[in-house]
Amino acid sequence: MTPSPRSGSSSGQNQPRGGKPRSGAPKSGAPRSGAPKAGGFKAGSPKSGGFKSGGKAGAPKSGGYQGASSKPGARKPSQTGARPFKNEQYGRTVSSSKNRPTEQNRRPERTTDDIDIHNVDGVRLQKVMAQAGVASRRLCEDMILEGRVQVDGVTVTQLGLRVDPEIVEIAVDGMTIQTNESMVYMVFNKPKGVVSTMDDPEGRPCISDFLKKRQTRERLFHVGRLDTNTEGLLLLTNDGELSNRLSHPKYGIPKTYLVQVRGPMAHGVGAQLKDGVELEDGWQKVDSFRLVDSTPGHVLAEVVLHSGKNRIVRRMFDAVGYPVERLVRVKFGPIALGDQRQGSVRVLGRHEVGYLLADVGM
Repeated sequence: MTPSPRSGSSSGQNQPRGGKPRSGAPKSGAPRSGAPKAGGFKAGSPKSGGFKSGGKAGAPKSGGYQGASSKPGARKPSQTGARPFKNEQYGRTVSSSKNRPTEQNRRPERTTDDIDIHNVDGVRLQKVMAQAGVASRRLCEDMILEGRVQVDGVTVTQLGLRVDPEIVEIAVDGMTIQTNESMVYMVFNKPKGVVSTMDDPEGRPCISDFLKKRQTRERLFHVGRLDTNTEGLLLLTNDGELSNRLSHPKYGIPKTYLVQVRGPMAHGVGAQLKDGVELEDGWQKVDSFRLVDSTPGHVLAEVVLHSGKNRIVRRMFDAVGYPVERLVRVKFGPIALGDQRQGSVRVLGRHEVGYLLADVGM
């Protein structure tokens, strides 16, 4: 007698591979209950291509600070190394032209433990800094706590100091900030044909023709000179000491020019200018020379030099056989002309003023 098959065995034997499974059985290849789906990753993993701060579930969001105290009212530290004057519109037109001391290699010799500079009738230091445009008062406080602020050469590391902004010198990261509101610092993009004087008895166009009425009331000095046919950057200020230092050869403030001459230019002219050429008032040389552009019949070069002698660039190029067709000063010390419109005057930002003062030791 033939034994009968076990219950359900015949249906399982006759069912094709990959067919519909029995009721209640898991689907082919499907994970068990509670397992993640194929290729997926449950909570706590970063999304594809991204990475959340902390990685694990419950970690603080990006930008959080785990080391800060969790007590109510506890102060979290600011962004590390907050940059002063970071919100200035013209911050990109300034760069140091000298190797000034940095926070790492500067070693202040005096602190508030040695010298008392507190003025009970003064203004809080962080408020003076904020009013000078350094940063928000909160960030100024953090700069003080980080030891980045000096008052009259004394490093301040505690809050609460009061000072008289009219008589003290305040520096952030070694750069002096200007707290005297009466001082004026401007950049003029001089066009060709304008005389580098505030008034011309011959009636030619001069600097004052481009100033607003309120600006002409100030007694402004133009730092250095540009001859009538030379264009570009001219500094204007009522700060006589700064004007004298920027013009004095002792401080060696570099000036950058774009020079257009007839081309092509022979090989070795740049090296000749860097080695020095003999002029009627002695040997002169440029600090650097590079070709910027070349078109049929014309060459554009950039030269940097410290000398402020009259028509020095034109005379040097005449000496090597390439008379200047067009000359534009694009940078004076740390201040660059950028995309400033020709014939316009703009007020320097406090960041730019700080770099100017630092470059001449003020």
